[in-house]
Amino acid sequence: MKCPGQDSRYWKPDAIFETTCPQCKTPVEFFRDDPTRKCPSCGHRFANPEMDFGCAAYCKFADQCIGSLPPELVAQRENLLKDRIAIEMKKYFGKDFKRIGHATKVARYAEKIGRIEGGNMAVILASAYLHDIGIHEAEKKYDSTAAKYQETEGPPIARAILQKLGASADLIDEVCDIIGHHHHPREEETLNYKVLYDADRIVNIEEAHKKIPLSADKIQNMIDKGFLTRSGRETATDALMK
Repeated sequence: MKCPGQDSRYWKPDAIFETTCPQCKTPVEFFRDDPTRKCPSCGHRFANPEMDFGCAAYCKFADQCIGSLPPELVAQRENLLKDRIAIEMKKYFGKDFKRIGHATKVARYAEKIGRIEGGNMAVILASAYLHDIGIHEAEKKYDSTAAKYQETEGPPIARAILQKLGASADLIDEVCDIIGHHHHPREEETLNYKVLYDADRIVNIEEAHKKIPLSADKIQNMIDKGFLTRSGRETATDALMK
């Protein structure tokens, strides 16, 4: 069975439309399932401005269905996957708004640091949203939220979520590896891990400071000694030394 969104039997009259080339403004005809078209006038190839790639973020048959996405849409696909991971995280935690808020803040800092440092943003943000996903199982099994239990229980849950969303095997393996030791850096770490670690550390310090105020000297010492990237330290200074 062909996906109804791509099956021409379900198309309406507006499934064939004209748009203008962004380079020379020549009219270019698109079919709704064309990922890209080349301008007949100047030869510029550009993405279909009306194509909906929403399902491509999570459908494991996306490549067979719509073919290889053009480079300018790869980031869009990763953003859609990130959004769906965030939704799954919120569904999993339910009314545990404390954990939802923590993961969301970590993702926000991870995105800021990751954009500066580089790295694979899909891995970084998936790790950020799911890094503490094992905390409920840790509480159930061990009556504890200790880091070692979160790291044990988190990867299987994260793997199930990412497989459900159709993430690639390489992405799933790396995210689960990060989650499985996110509080305990190894001697050699990937940039993706370092970004997640620094983002999580900023939020953990923020939350600790709200419970029991920390002196400026203590916070500065934590910033100087506890971060793995330059951008992490700079972001921590901006966020914590106000």
